[in-house]
Amino acid sequence: MTSFLRPEENTLGVILGRRGKGGPPGVAKALRQASARGATLGTSYLGIGAGVLSGIEGIYGLSRFAAHLSHYPDALPVIIAWILYIAALIAALVTMSVLGDRLPHWLFALYLVALAGAVALDFVAIWPLHNIGEYATASVAAGFGLMVVVTLRGGREVLGAAAVLGVAFVAVVLLNTPLTATTTPAQLETISLAVLPGVLGVFVVRGFRRMVQLELDRVLVQSTVSAPRFAVGMLASEELARLDLAAEDLLESVATGRTALPLDPKTASVAASLATELRLHLIEGRRETWLYHAVSESEMLGKAVTLTDRGSLAGLLDPVQRDGLLSAVWLLMSDRTKSAATRTVQLTLGPMVASELRLPGNQIAIPIVVTSTGVPRNRVDPAIWASISRVGGYNDSTQNASLRVEIECIVDNPADQ
Repeated sequence: MTSFLRPEENTLGVILGRRGKGGPPGVAKALRQASARGATLGTSYLGIGAGVLSGIEGIYGLSRFAAHLSHYPDALPVIIAWILYIAALIAALVTMSVLGDRLPHWLFALYLVALAGAVALDFVAIWPLHNIGEYATASVAAGFGLMVVVTLRGGREVLGAAAVLGVAFVAVVLLNTPLTATTTPAQLETISLAVLPGVLGVFVVRGFRRMVQLELDRVLVQSTVSAPRFAVGMLASEELARLDLAAEDLLESVATGRTALPLDPKTASVAASLATELRLHLIEGRRETWLYHAVSESEMLGKAVTLTDRGSLAGLLDPVQRDGLLSAVWLLMSDRTKSAATRTVQLTLGPMVASELRLPGNQIAIPIVVTSTGVPRNRVDPAIWASISRVGGYNDSTQNASLRVEIECIVDNPADQ
């Protein structure tokens, strides 16, 4: 007897059999799942750049070591420190290349131990010189070594390692080096040079990932402007195809006699589940417009945009009007000001009201109200007004620190279509 197994998870990242738990799936969840597998979304190129910077600093540190070689009472610890650092750096790069831009926990721990050993050996060698800032070389290079893993490990892990390195430098400087007007600048410069690379690397990678995910979210949401009036979600078509294939396989097995009738309880349960899933998608496709999916499946819009469209009027907008409305809402939410964290947008379409004014071509007017909190009138980007003008004629006002824009959107009468 043929066994029909449902997929463990659908294309939206929802575990089947757990419907109703948690919020609606979105693009961001898929992005997080993809980025969890390694250096993705172009961050591997940032890792290459970090490796190049580490190599350049390593060459500079070796030249400083060579220049001060005669000052060391015993240069052997520094030589071992440099060998340990270079070996750890090469081993990490080779391993990451073999494993596909991934750095396992055990390898990261060994890498940190090797860097700590290089720092300790460097401190031991320059301790008798009583000027850590002037003679530190391999220990400073260890700070640049942390940049190599910023794209592969969590930001907190790298920041924690940089903090430990900074505390070690401060403690050694205070215990070993007399701080005077002559020696203090060199100590501060060396501590900054050791700690800042890892810290800056973390913030650069976080900013880059945020920018790429934001733009990717924008592109995926923008694809809804060409969707039918009523449709399923942006990421649901593959799930529908999978359900349809499973249903066809079940019907074919019954028709060819591979599955005997009446169905056994297990196969009957699978058939009932498939029918329920298909019915749910058909129902959703009859009541959810493109704007609903654009808002609910967006990482940015889903958090702060409230949509009210009881008459499903958003589906009547043409692609130009859809693009203008979506662009205006997106620009209102994407402003990087201090008030952006508390910014919300309420989008209301309808209700339709009877009007004595006859529009050409038997067209109808849809009232659209966009109310945004936390957006001063004088801080609205001109591009927002340009986007709104593509939707229709509008009037704007300010009330209780909220920006209210009333739009009259002219669309074709659906009765004539």
